[in-house]
Parts: sequence; structure tokens; C-alpha cells
Amino acid sequence: MSDEQGGTGGPTMRAIRQEEYGGPEVLHEVVVPRPLPGVGQLLVRVRAAGVNPTDWKHRAGPGFLGRPPFVLGWDVSGVVERVGRGVTLFRPGDEVFGMLPYPHGVGAHAEFAVGPARAFVRKPAAIDHVQAGALPLAALTAWQALVDTAHVGPGDRVLIHAAAGGVGHLAVQLARARGAYVIGTASAQKHELVRGLGADELIDYRSADFAEAVHGVDVVLDTIGGDYQLRSLRTLRPGGTLVSLIPRAAEGLAAQAAAREVDTRLMLVEADHAGMQAIADLVETESLRAIVAQTFPLARAADAHRAGETGRTTGKLVLTVE
Repeated sequence: MSDEQGGTGGPTMRAIRQEEYGGPEVLHEVVVPRPLPGVGQLLVRVRAAGVNPTDWKHRAGPGFLGRPPFVLGWDVSGVVERVGRGVTLFRPGDEVFGMLPYPHGVGAHAEFAVGPARAFVRKPAAIDHVQAGALPLAALTAWQALVDTAHVGPGDRVLIHAAAGGVGHLAVQLARARGAYVIGTASAQKHELVRGLGADELIDYRSADFAEAVHGVDVVLDTIGGDYQLRSLRTLRPGGTLVSLIPRAAEGLAAQAAAREVDTRLMLVEADHAGMQAIADLVETESLRAIVAQTFPLARAADAHRAGETGRTTGKLVLTVE
């Protein structure tokens, strides 16, 4: 932690900031003023922070944040340092985890982060900060897609694309916990792992066309977009639901979905206290865990981006903050 004084006389912190769009090399460690919590907010001393595809996409080019400079990161696990006026749920010293409001609440890749108190819940004692830091954005995405949007329940047949990926491997576990029959697409070498997370059936997307192999499913979770949206329609029963995490419809999606009597939803994750508590409860019952592929110290955030952009990561990447 940095306790040196900034130009305003207040305490400072280390953060990973970029001044321009570009490759991982645009990420630099800087010293900036430590934020203060506003009304209804927490200041959290970050112990671990997940790195997600949305981070490297925003780093590389125009996204939702406007032009740099900015500090990326939405996943937070850490310790409450200070509470803002009106906060009653937490006290300094509480261990918490959560997702900063997406997209404009960004700023987790730093020693301290500020966010609404109700973006956080208490970290389950059974997991460490690395595991907790891996969960919020990806697990909330899976929860909001499968539970809030598609209403997955017992006996539903659910197809999950990229089932070994950051969102996918958590979605497999959530669907299983909801009593669904889970079908996943993943490369053959990852089948054993995904089956161990609860998948009932697996398809090697490199050697088989999932659109020919799967039929009559109730819900598809698309994490890839493009023609995966269109091909996934062929797997759904009439009245089924396609939830895509890529909020851009492939050309012809609406017309083809209507012809097949299929509902399509394009979603982005939102900060969600109730959803985070549901995730914490699943962690407590050992129904949900993150696979952490690799950890990096905060100063090596650029290396985490490089690892993520290979597209070969199984599970999650996490930055640790000492």
C-alpha cells in the first residue's frame, strides 16, 4: 500500500492507468490520490481484482468509458477501509467482494476502489481474496443471464458456449445448481474439467457442429456472438430463449428468431446486491467456485491482458494487491 502524500497533501495509492488506447504496453503503474467514499459508498482496500475480456476490449479501443485516461477493473475483493455517510451494511475491517457498477463505476485495478455499498456483499470466510476477486463480474453475468433473464429451472436443457471460459465455467455450475441438464461446447482437452463442474454433455466445437448435434434445448447462453447467435437458434425449441452476452445482433437474428418462435435477449451485466448475495450463498454451499488460471501482481497487469488476449484461458485471471 502506498502512504506517500500527494500534491494535495492527502494519501495516495498505486493504480494501473492508461493514457491512450492500444496494446497491453499502454498500461502503466502510476501514483494517484486515494479516493474518498461519497454518500452511500465504501472505500475498499483491494486485495484481489479479476481481469475480464471487457478490460482488454476497453483498453484496446473505444468502449463505454470515453477516451482515456482511466483505470480499468470492475471485480473487487478486499477489506472495507472507510464507509461513506448513510452506510449501515458494513464497517471498516469487513471483508467484502463485489462488482463496481458496469461500465462507469470502473477502477478496481488499484490499491483502493470506491463503489456503492450495495454493490458488495460479505466475502465468504471459506474462500480467499483471489477466489473472491475472480467471481463477481463473470458470476453475476451468468446469474443474470440464466436466472434473471432465462429463468432456468429444474429439467431445463441449457446449452452453454465456451463452457470452460470465464463466464462459461461458472454458468455450468449455476445451471447445474438450478437443476438443469447442461450441455457445453469446449475443446476436447477441456471436457474432463467441464464435466467435473457439472456438465452432462459436451461437444468439441473443433470437430463437430453444435447446431447439428444439439436440438430441443430450452436456453442457450452465447458468450461469443456473430454467427454463434444464428447457429444457436437451430438448437432451440419453439418458445426457447437465446441469451447473448454480445450486445450486437448478428444480421438477420431478429427475423430468424421470429420464424423459429424463439426469444432473443442481448444483455450486459449490472451491479446487483441480490445477485451477489445469491453467488455468495452458492459459494457457501460449495455449489460454485472459480477456476483461477493464473494470478499476477498489480504491477504486471499488462501481462494479465496478454494472457487473456490469447483466447486460451481456462477460467479466470486475477490481479493481486499487496
